[in-house]
Amino acid sequence: MTTDSSRAPEAVFAPPTATYRLQLTPGRGFADAAELVPYLASLGVSHLHLSPVLEAVPGSAHGYDVTDPTRVREELGGRAGLLALAGTAREHGLGLVLDLVPNHMAASPRHTRALWHVLRDGPESPYARWFDLDWEGGGGRILLPVLGGRLADVQDQLTVADGELRYHEHAFPLRAGTEHLPLDDLLDAQWYRLAWWRLARTELNYRRFFTISELIGVRQEDPEVFAATHGLVLDLMAAGAVQGLRIDHPDGLADPGGYLRHLGERAAEAVPGGHWTVVEKILADGEALPEGWPVSGTTGYDALRHIDGVFTDPAGHGELLTRYRALAAPAEARGGAWPATARAAAYRVVTHDLAAEVETLVRYAARIARADVALRDHAPWALRTALRELLVRVPVYRPYPARDAGAAPEDVLAVRAAEEGSAVFAVPEEAESVALVRELALGGRGDGPAYEAFRTRFAQTASALRAKSVEDLAFYRYVPLLSVNEVGGDPGAPALSPDVFHAYCGRVQRDWPLTGTVLSTHDTKRSADVRAALAVLSEVPERWAAFLAEAAAVCPAPDPHLGWAAWQLAFGFGIADAERLGGALLKHVREAGLHTSWTEQNGAYEEEVRRFVAAGPCGPLGGRLAELRAELAPHIRANVLGAALLHLTMPGVPDVYQGTETESRTLVDPDNRRTPPDVRETLRALDGGRAPRDLPEEKLALTAAALRLRRELPDCFGEDAAYTPLPASGPAAPHCLAFVRSDRVLTAVTRLAARLAEQGGWNGTVLTLPPGRWREAAGDRSYEGGVPCAELFAARPATLLVRTD
Repeated sequence: MTTDSSRAPEAVFAPPTATYRLQLTPGRGFADAAELVPYLASLGVSHLHLSPVLEAVPGSAHGYDVTDPTRVREELGGRAGLLALAGTAREHGLGLVLDLVPNHMAASPRHTRALWHVLRDGPESPYARWFDLDWEGGGGRILLPVLGGRLADVQDQLTVADGELRYHEHAFPLRAGTEHLPLDDLLDAQWYRLAWWRLARTELNYRRFFTISELIGVRQEDPEVFAATHGLVLDLMAAGAVQGLRIDHPDGLADPGGYLRHLGERAAEAVPGGHWTVVEKILADGEALPEGWPVSGTTGYDALRHIDGVFTDPAGHGELLTRYRALAAPAEARGGAWPATARAAAYRVVTHDLAAEVETLVRYAARIARADVALRDHAPWALRTALRELLVRVPVYRPYPARDAGAAPEDVLAVRAAEEGSAVFAVPEEAESVALVRELALGGRGDGPAYEAFRTRFAQTASALRAKSVEDLAFYRYVPLLSVNEVGGDPGAPALSPDVFHAYCGRVQRDWPLTGTVLSTHDTKRSADVRAALAVLSEVPERWAAFLAEAAAVCPAPDPHLGWAAWQLAFGFGIADAERLGGALLKHVREAGLHTSWTEQNGAYEEEVRRFVAAGPCGPLGGRLAELRAELAPHIRANVLGAALLHLTMPGVPDVYQGTETESRTLVDPDNRRTPPDVRETLRALDGGRAPRDLPEEKLALTAAALRLRRELPDCFGEDAAYTPLPASGPAAPHCLAFVRSDRVLTAVTRLAARLAEQGGWNGTVLTLPPGRWREAAGDRSYEGGVPCAELFAARPATLLVRTD
C-alpha cells in the first residue's frame, strides 16, 4: 500500500454521532458538497457520507459502475477536489465516510481498462485474476451480451478501426495478430464472444451483480486484487481524509467475513487510531449479523423495518388485506398471499433471470460428482432441480459458514427445506440429489477448490435470488400496503408492537451500539415521509376503500390490481406530477411482470398506464385524493415527526439521507436521487427564533435539535449509553411510545394517531417522567413527574426532552 506523504497526525478515534448522505453526480461534485459543509455542521451531523467517488462510467448518476478503483472520479473533481472537500469538512468539525464498492466493476471494456486487457490477452492477462470468470463454461471465451439482436442480424453494424472492434458506442480489443482477418474469422479468434443481449440470462459465464450484466464481479478474495483495488482508499484514510466506510453488498463477495477481516487489518495499519465501518447487509427477521465480522454494524435497514412497523396498525392492515383481495382479486401466488407470492417469485427468478447462475452451479456440482465414484450418476437435470428447490427455500439473503455466523448454517438451510425439495421428484433415488446439493452447500461433503467454489457460488446466487425475487418482484406484486414493501421489510408481518421495538433497540444497544440506522436511502422505493403517509391508510381502511370505489367508478385503472397500487402511490406522494408519478408507476408494472416487463415490454398496456396516471391521480380525481390527504394530514404529520425522532434518538448512528431533514417526498430511483431543495436559509431563520410555519419546517427544527443533542451529549447515545423503555399509563397508553437514553434524554412520540382520534383522544393517559426537570429540546416548555399525554403532545405529536438538573 502506498501512503500519502501528507499523512495526518494520529488522532483519538471518535465514532460518528450522525452522518449525512450526499448523492454525487457529474453535475454535483466535491466543490458543491464543500459549499454545503457549513450548513451540515450547523445541522448537527458529525460526518459527511459520500456516494461512490472512484472513477466510474462517464455520466453515471450513481457511481456504482466503477471503472478504475485506483483513481478518484474526475467528473466529481478528482483527487484534489476530494482532498479539498475533506479539508473543508475538517475545518468545520466533520469527517468523511465513503461508499466503497468492492463486489463489482463496470463490464464496459471501453472504460474498464483492466477488463480491456483481459479480453485482449485472455487467461494469461495479469488482470484475469481480477474478475470472476468461468472460462470453461464459455468454451474458453467470455460471453459479452451487448448486441441488439442475433449476431447474424447485426453483423453489418460491426466495424474494425484503429485496432478495435466497434459496435455502436461499444469498443472491444483485438487479440494480437487478428486485426486483418475476415470479420467472421476475426470474431471467432477473440477471447470473447459478442452475443445477443438476451443470451445473458442463460449463457453468461462471468459473475454479475444480481441480474445486471453491465456489472462484473471482482475477486476480492485474491490478495493482489484486494491490494490493487483498495490502495487508493487506504491511502486516503492514511492521509486523514476519510474516517469511515460503507461497504456495498458484501453478500456478493466470495468470502465476506474474510474480506472484512482483511480490510479491517489494512485499515488499522492506515489509521491506527481507529475507523468506522458498516456493511450493507440486509438481515431477515430474527437473523443476527455474523459475530465474526470486524464492523460496527449494518447500514440500518433492520432499523427501518422496526420504525415503520410501530406506525402500522395490525388490525387495520388485516382489514386492508381483506378489501385488497376483494377489490384487486389477485391470484394467491400473483399478489394474493405473501408466502405464495414470495415463493412463486423465487421460482420465477431462479428459473428465468438467474438461469445462467444456476447452470454454473450445475457444472460445479457435476464436476464434483464425476470426480468422486460415490457421487456419480447424479444427472445434471436432477442437480439442476435440486439446486432450484433448495435456493428458493433459503430464508435469508446468504447462508454463512459457522466461523462467521452466530448459529450453525444448518439452521439457515434446514433439513425441512431438503425434504420439501425432495418431494418434487417422482423417483426417491433421484431425490437424493437434493441431499447431495445441501451437503455441498453446507460444506459437509468434502474440501478443496472444487468444493469451495460450489459453496461460494451457491451463497452468492442465494443472495442474488433473494434480492431479485423479494425486493424487485414480490414487493411489486403483493401490494395491500405499499409502505411495508421496503428493503429489509416483511409484508407478511408488517405491524410491530412497542414491546418488539423496545426489545430490538435493547439488542442493538447491547450488541451493535454503533451500527448504522436509516429511514430513507438511495435504494428505498419510497422515502420515509411517503411511507409515513401510506401507513395512515392502515388506520382508516374503510375510508380508503370508499375512495377506491369512487375512483374505480369514475376512472377505472387498466386492471384493479394496478389501481390499488397506483392510488396508494399517488396518495403517499401527494404531488400531482405526472412525469414523476408516471415514471415510478411504469417501473412498478415492469418490475411486477404481470402485464409487461423490462425485457418483454407490452407497449399497449404501458400506454394505458400513462393515460390512467394523467386522467386519474393527475386529473380531476387528483383533487379528491388531495382532499382525503388533507383530512388525514394531522395523522400523517404524527407519523412523519414520530418516525424521524425515533430514528434520530434510538440506538445506533443515524444516517440522514439528503433532503430528509425536512419533509421529503420521493419515489423509487432515479427519483430518490434528485438534488433536494436548499433549506439553508430556513434553518438560519429557525435558529433566529422564527417558529416553524409548516410540516417541512417542523421536521427541520426537530431534526436539527436531535442531531445537535447527539453531538453535544455523545455519551448519551454511544457505546456505553443506556436505553430504557418508558411506558405510559391509561386507556390510550399503546399510542405513546417513549424511551430514555442514559437518564438524560427522553423521546416520546404518538403512534397510530388516527386510531387515537377515533377513540376520543388520550382520555387521561399519563407519561410519568423519570426524576428531575425535563425541558423541550425544540421548544420552551418544561415538565416534571406525571405528565398528561394530552399536555405533552399538545403542540406537536413528537417531543424530545432533556433533563436539566
